[in-house]
Amino acid sequence: MKSRESLIKLHRFQVDEKRRQVAEIEAMVADFSRKADDLEKQIEAEQERAGVSDESHFAYPMFAKAAKKRRENLLASIEDLNFRLEDAKASLGEAFAELKKFELMQDREAGRMQADEDAREQADHDEVGGAMHRADALNPV
Repeated sequence: MKSRESLIKLHRFQVDEKRRQVAEIEAMVADFSRKADDLEKQIEAEQERAGVSDESHFAYPMFAKAAKKRRENLLASIEDLNFRLEDAKASLGEAFAELKKFELMQDREAGRMQADEDAREQADHDEVGGAMHRADALNPV
């Protein structure tokens, strides 16, 4: 019984850890997406300020080129994080299923123990009731 409780605690810890990992990756994706959107706005503003939107033009702003490269890197990182997020969610699902398996085993065992206790109590009550009945039969009023 103690070992099962320890396993349940371990699996709860693992589920919580995997939830934290999923939340961390989701936060990183959101942060990178926000930064990529900000860079896109800066690129558009710089192109408008310079009056040049063709990257191959000699007067295209260097800041816009650098910002585009950073934005591309962020988008690649977001794509990579999304793959990691899928894996983390799958791992979380597996850990949760494993935890539920042990919790169900514990619940079944607790149910069996309660049924055994109920049966013992009922047997005790039956014995007391039978003794009282026999005593009443021997001593009529």
